[in-house]
Parts: sequence; structure tokens; C-alpha cells
Amino acid sequence: MQMGSFSFKVTNISSKSRARCGVISTPHGDIHTPNFIFCGTKGAMKSISTAELAATCAEIMLSNTYHLMLQPGADIVAKNGGLHKMMNWERPIFSLGHGGVANEIKGRRNFSNHCCKTLLKITEDGAYFRSYVDGRKHCLTPEISIQVQQKLGADIILAFDECTPFHVDRKYTEMSMHRSHRWETRSLREFQKSNDGTQALYGIIQGGIYENLRKLSAEFISSEDFFGQAIGGSLGGTKEQMWDIVAMTTKFMNQTRPTHLLGIGGLGDILNGVKNGIDTFDCVHPTRLARHGGALCFPEHNDGKEFFNLHNARFREDVGPIDTTCDCYTCQHFTRSYIHHLFKAKEMLGGHLLTIHNARFMVRFMDQIRQKIKHGEI
Repeated sequence: MQMGSFSFKVTNISSKSRARCGVISTPHGDIHTPNFIFCGTKGAMKSISTAELAATCAEIMLSNTYHLMLQPGADIVAKNGGLHKMMNWERPIFSLGHGGVANEIKGRRNFSNHCCKTLLKITEDGAYFRSYVDGRKHCLTPEISIQVQQKLGADIILAFDECTPFHVDRKYTEMSMHRSHRWETRSLREFQKSNDGTQALYGIIQGGIYENLRKLSAEFISSEDFFGQAIGGSLGGTKEQMWDIVAMTTKFMNQTRPTHLLGIGGLGDILNGVKNGIDTFDCVHPTRLARHGGALCFPEHNDGKEFFNLHNARFREDVGPIDTTCDCYTCQHFTRSYIHHLFKAKEMLGGHLLTIHNARFMVRFMDQIRQKIKHGEI
């Protein structure tokens, strides 16, 4: 797959599943897939600098169009030289748009994110909402979304869509999907007007939990001139249903394009996605977990659990590192006991050190997955 300065090449295909390794080439470097995209939602990683993230060997990070258009504003970002220069990050950036993945499977059924709380109405034109920054009303259209993302300067940008939650019925899901398709066509046309080859556009597959709708949406995205494709919208009410929907949706997708799964970051969920041909993932999970004392670990080393909590009293006198096999700055210099103390003392350094570990862990985890695919183990 080649489009301007961007290309996607599959280098290894598993004999056991639909897992694959590949390389997404961008103007700011290569992304070796499967890979994890770290979330710097408002133009910054929480608790870690871009230099520290780069030291973990992370290849790509993400910022959010909706948040950045409100604060500081796309024009201010452009005056700073774009996201890469402003954040001091010279590796690829992925731009999350207005939609994404509904939050049911993540346990946030009250939809606590800013965009859902401030949304006023949705029409054919776009989404009307009230800014959580200053209360002003805005209308975000497909055209404005693309214009903002072009000013931000991310390498990979997303078409404008609506993210439907799990509790809506099939009739609304279908209506919303077709409207998202019209929005995505408008996004693509706006993108093509001034595309200078420095950005690539992904289309987003909707359709909720309904197989025929997912098939229709995948076929629509495949028929349009997008560089890549993402799975968005509701993935169900449970992890098991999410896994089924991902497996079902990927069967209908264009296999020559890079495929992203929006908003998913659990280790088991990533592994399931990889087995179904997903190339990249994004989620705030590693950094959010770190700020609450959670240290990511390989489940086979922790009774099947994906993390342990350093708030727990059992770590008070534990003078070993978080992970004896980890080469991150935190594991090389600090003990579990010290980090436990930092959280008990409410020192921000605790979250900072754990974020470094969790970021490096995700890089190691994805590298392990790529090696297992190459050796026929996944």
C-alpha cells in the first residue's frame, strides 16, 4: 500500500492466526506493527516528557483534535510549528478525531469524557457542542475537523464520525453509520483539496454490534480512497462481545491497508486484536494505571494478572525492582518499596516513575508480540 509519502508493507504473516507484522512508513519515521500508540491527548503525555517517552523506544504517540481545537487552538499550535515541534517529538503522531470507541467495555457507562458531556446535538452538518474550556458553543463539521487536523500537523489523521454507544438500538446505529459515511466522504474530499503528502487519512468503520452493518461499513471504507482504516463505535457490553465483534469486523476489511483499533489497551485485548489482524492500538490505560499505582507486568509472571498495585502493603519492604527483566530507568534505579512510599506520601514522582515503566513495558510487550508472530507462536 503506497500513498504519497506513506506506505504500508506486510513483512510476516502468521500461520496460526490472522496476525501479521508490517511497517507503516511516514515522513517522521517508521512504525513497526503490531504497535501501541501512546496517548498525549491534549498535546502532552501525562506524567512523562516526550524525551522520556522516546527513551522507552516508543515509535508513535497520539493527540486529540477536539481537545486541541479548544485549548490552545489549532492556530496557536500552527504558530508553534505544529504538534511535532511544539511537543518536541520528531516521531510519527496519530490524530484522534471527534469520535472513537464507546466506553461500555471499559466500565465507564456514564460516558464521562468531555465530548459526550458537552455535546448539544448532532445534525447532518456536524456535531454541536459547548466548550468545556469556556462554555462557548461550537459546531464541528467534517470540513472543520480536517482543517484543524491539517493545522495540527499529525502524520496520520482520522475522518470525522459519530461514536454510537452500546445502548442505542439497531435503527439508530444504522442511521448514524450512514451519516458517518457521508461525513467521512466529506472529510476525504476536504483532505484531498490541500493534501501536500505530509499526512495520511484513515476512514473509520462503524456499525455497532451488528454484523451486517459492520460489513456494509467495512465495504464502504474500502471503496473510498483512504490510506488506512480504523474500527470505531460500540464494541459491545463485555470483553467477550468486543472480541467477537473485532473478529467479525476484521473479516470484511481491506487487508492491504493498515488497521487500527480505537481506544483499546488491555494486554489480553491487544493480543486478541493482533490475532485478528489489527496493526495498531491506542489507549490511555498504561499512563492512567501508573498514576493510580498500577505497574504493568507479563500475566504469566503475576498469576495471570496484567498489573499489580504498588499501593499494597506487601510492597512496603520489597527492595526489588518492579520487574527484574525490565531495562527501563525506573526498574534500573528504584525499588518497589520506594515507589510504594512515594504513593503513600502522595509524591507525584511515584506516578512519574511508574509511567516510565509502563510505557517501556508496552514497547517490550509489542516487540514480544512481533517476535512471536515471526517465529510462528501467535
